[in-house]
Amino acid sequence: MRGAILAIDQGTTGTHSLLFDERGRVVGRGYRPFHQFYPKPGWVEHDPEEIWKTCLDVIGQALRGRRAKIAAIGITNQRETTILWDRRTGKPLHRAIVWQDRRTAPDCARLRKAGALAEVRRRTGLLLDPYFSGTKLAWLLREIPGAKATAHRGRLAFGTIDTWLIWKLTGGRSHVTDPTNASRTLLFNLANREWDDSMLRLLGVPRAVLPEVRPSAGEFGRTVSLGVLPAGVPVTGVAGDQQAALFGQGCVRSGEMKVTYGTGGFLLLQTGPRLVRSRSGLLTTIACGSAGEATYALEGSVFIAGAAIQWLRDELKLLKTAAESEVVARSVPDTAGVHLVPAFTGLGAPWWDAGARGTITGLTRGAGRAHLVRAALEAIAFQVADVVAAMRRDLGRPIRALRVDGGACRNGLLMQFQSDLLDAALVRPKLIETTAAGAAGLAGLGVKLWTPSDLGRLHPVDRVFRPRMGAALRRERLAGWHLAVAQARLTI
Repeated sequence: MRGAILAIDQGTTGTHSLLFDERGRVVGRGYRPFHQFYPKPGWVEHDPEEIWKTCLDVIGQALRGRRAKIAAIGITNQRETTILWDRRTGKPLHRAIVWQDRRTAPDCARLRKAGALAEVRRRTGLLLDPYFSGTKLAWLLREIPGAKATAHRGRLAFGTIDTWLIWKLTGGRSHVTDPTNASRTLLFNLANREWDDSMLRLLGVPRAVLPEVRPSAGEFGRTVSLGVLPAGVPVTGVAGDQQAALFGQGCVRSGEMKVTYGTGGFLLLQTGPRLVRSRSGLLTTIACGSAGEATYALEGSVFIAGAAIQWLRDELKLLKTAAESEVVARSVPDTAGVHLVPAFTGLGAPWWDAGARGTITGLTRGAGRAHLVRAALEAIAFQVADVVAAMRRDLGRPIRALRVDGGACRNGLLMQFQSDLLDAALVRPKLIETTAAGAAGLAGLGVKLWTPSDLGRLHPVDRVFRPRMGAALRRERLAGWHLAVAQARLTI
């Protein structure tokens, strides 16, 4: 089928859309932010209906003034964010519980105390952490009056954001997801790639609420008439945002790796058909191979990356824009010994410490705004360096290059410091919206507009950053960071 590919990239703070022509060139764009809700400390929620409205808005923006025929739609999404809705009315029973939300930390602690962790890791490749969808869904079923009984009767539908958007695009005809998103729920067996009955029992989740799992490149359903889109457009590519970025970066062979700098920081190492179980605090998850088929990857997630800069801008008012951070940070030669550990929602890989809290160390009378801004940027790189070190241990060999994407990879100071800390090259593509490129690539494969060999044009290289820092200084800087992390992990 000929025509354009529409990619919907539904993120944590906003929804993007990109329209790709048959040559893989971006010919249309749209973006809308949406509200973040913080009803209690550590709780983070979104309005599912608002997310759907932003989706329609950005589709309209991307298509405005264009007569392009849409061959297919690709969707990539913030993973783990959990929605529960009524199948008859299509109305959510509660706001979406966002991946950053920590309300189920006591549930996870209880399950760990009961000795469930080893079995959870063996079956799902994940940890018992509030990050994942399963305990969020269990919380909704427990806390919403009558929800569990209604779910057992088949009246309710659970989904991550991809499932919700496909439901809305198809007028409720398709309740589906793909393996990459399913693998983030704590409910999916990595080995046989099916919903796991033991995990469903452990978390008290009825099978009746679960979506059907379909291949990442293939048909998920067709649109109803939506005004901005005609009826009958197929959705043929779906992947969680980080797996979509891995695919969009062309990391489809074992040993290839990418890091995405977004609200959080996400590192994926492709391991191909081999299921590698981490010994270093990483996750095993499902990724996509060259034809969109299910493969495996090791993943490390940094909960707060770009969100640290947003915090400086929105809460402390130290910046007018996130882009200003580079200029401010360059105004000083270093952080003057200041470290910011942005453990606002605990620490992710490789620490997995839900009790850690944000900490600033090394303050002196001479420390000022620029030092704190530089420390926040460096904190992003330090957290990524900790995850890469864990991946090197699990892989058993050095990692010489990483592909980078996400908004913060535009920051040259951050990219150079990251290369220095890792003693490795960083490869930045010209199109940094690689999550959307990955969704578009999968959709193009799913509708046979493109072949795997065609997809290389979606990720040409913009710049390569190479390390300049000496080994002794690198060790010194990492040691200082780890002392600050130890302070953040102290609990009273």
